Amino acid sequence: MTRKPIRFAPLLVAGLLAGCMSGPNYRPPASATVPPATGPFVSQASGVTPAAEPPADWWRLYDDPALDTLIEAALAANTDLRAADANLRRARALLSEARAGRYPSTTTSDGATWGRGQTSQGGSFGSSDEQWTEQAGFAAAWEVDLFGRVGRAIEAARADTAAVAAARDAIRVTVVAETTRTWSQACALGESLAVARSSLLLTQDSYRVVEAQQRAGSASTLDLERAGTAVAQARAAIAPTEAQRRAALFELAALIGRTPSEVPAAASGCTRAPELRRPIPIGDGAALLRRRPDVRRAERTLGADTARIGLAIADLYPRISLGGAANYLHSAKGNDGPALSFSLGPLISWSFPNIAVARSRVRQARATAEVDLAGFDGVVLTALKETEQALSTYAAALDERSALAEARDRAERAFRLADLRYRAGSISYLDQIVAQTSLTDASAKLADANLRVASDRVDVFKALGGGWEDPDVPLTRSKTSYSLGAPLGKATRHLNRSAQ
Repeated sequence: MTRKPIRFAPLLVAGLLAGCMSGPNYRPPASATVPPATGPFVSQASGVTPAAEPPADWWRLYDDPALDTLIEAALAANTDLRAADANLRRARALLSEARAGRYPSTTTSDGATWGRGQTSQGGSFGSSDEQWTEQAGFAAAWEVDLFGRVGRAIEAARADTAAVAAARDAIRVTVVAETTRTWSQACALGESLAVARSSLLLTQDSYRVVEAQQRAGSASTLDLERAGTAVAQARAAIAPTEAQRRAALFELAALIGRTPSEVPAAASGCTRAPELRRPIPIGDGAALLRRRPDVRRAERTLGADTARIGLAIADLYPRISLGGAANYLHSAKGNDGPALSFSLGPLISWSFPNIAVARSRVRQARATAEVDLAGFDGVVLTALKETEQALSTYAAALDERSALAEARDRAERAFRLADLRYRAGSISYLDQIVAQTSLTDASAKLADANLRVASDRVDVFKALGGGWEDPDVPLTRSKTSYSLGAPLGKATRHLNRSAQ
């Protein structure tokens, strides 16, 4: 009666320790919840609104079916995205492998052999026997996760999977942004090409007027040469614009997985830069940090490497497994019947007392987590910086375009007046050609401004993260916070205290 408590004491201790986990329990960095990181953006523009977050399919704000079709094709054809999908499948397989550590491992064997043996009698060989022998075996082992090695391995694999998913999301954001940008460039350059051709027609018309007046004796040869110069300059502006547009169309074809000879017809016929029908919803800093794939990837990487600290610490302690085996052996000519055997018991493996290697790995794991924490803070700062820069640049581009539109309108009115007066003979050709040059320059600058606005708008969407957050990532579901400039020493001391 008194021996039973002693006999089952080890199992009782094992049960009490079953919930132990080595190493620090991960907590997302919390110092970025301060208003400067999570509040409204500093830079504002007339074309944005902080009242809502950008939708996941933000390119549909353009309300352009042709663009929707191009983006679907680009997402389907992009090779980097295909590789990212494969990486995610591999990460999920590794997570399944880690989870399998929770369950017993089993092996079975079964076989039959036929053979002949000889018996030795008094130093000489006797008769030989031929017989069939059957044998079978079964073994099972289960690791008792006393110190959380298996649990930390699962935790690390789960975080790695989320980080790989975030990396895939970042590629999707880039593919969508670059497809939209290239489409916008092709359309804006089509507009620039139309402006250049219109300027050529304008100068050619002026040249014909001057040529007729020169034949009539009312215009000088100098005026005719000036008109010819304006025609040549207008013609020279067309070729480089055409080359830039062709380059954009070829780039667009490559993005959707086609050859340069298969440029989409919708893009070839687009001659106006796309515009939005409503302001861009930008949200605030807190939503940005939840949405940006690079921030989520950095946070999940930190979570994975924090779990690996516990994984390394678990190697300082013994690894205990419970195992059992059963074996069966039977000979056809045996007289004693089949032989059965079984075994059951624990197995302890431990590298004690030489644990210098394990302690070195713990230090490596802690240092890796510190690197991840510093990298995470840097990524947060970069996300905020890129967004503010994109908003500021976009606001400046809108203001510039507004001023250039006014300048173009004024130049157009001035040229009409100058042209009428020149034809009436009240002003010289020099005044007329100055007004004409001002109009062509203002029109070209406005077309270039439309191109910059279109590109800067895509930069805003790209900086905002594109809305490609993965709903399976724990960071987007839980009430987590982000580190912004957290003292690394404090974070390190926390990791060290938790590991002890």
